[in-house]
Amino acid sequence: VQLQASGGGLVQAGGSRRLSCAASGSIFSINVMGWYRQAPGSQRELVSTITSGGSTNYADSVKGRFTISRDNAKNTVYLQMNSLKPEDAAVYYCNLQHRVTPYSRVYDHWGQGTLVTVSS
Repeated sequence: VQLQASGGGLVQAGGSRRLSCAASGSIFSINVMGWYRQAPGSQRELVSTITSGGSTNYADSVKGRFTISRDNAKNTVYLQMNSLKPEDAAVYYCNLQHRVTPYSRVYDHWGQGTLVTVSS
């Protein structure tokens, strides 16, 4: 399974950015897709997740500013980031939890990360 993340870059504070992450490979079903981030000197933290049924979860720090969505047909998850703040700057990683058969265990995969820089 491969995860290809894109959309990172430099954005001014208050601006917007949209991240995408496409999953490919041996995927029977996807349980959860999500985004995590890691700033220099900090631990990786949850940003947002979305289940196969569309239920979403957000870190308090991004609620009301970020929106997660997914295209099940494309096995792709998106993160629309609005009103970006300097503290949002980090490497953003997408995460995939999936099954390879109807009865397999749930596998966990990480993308390579995409850097978001926010200038003040």
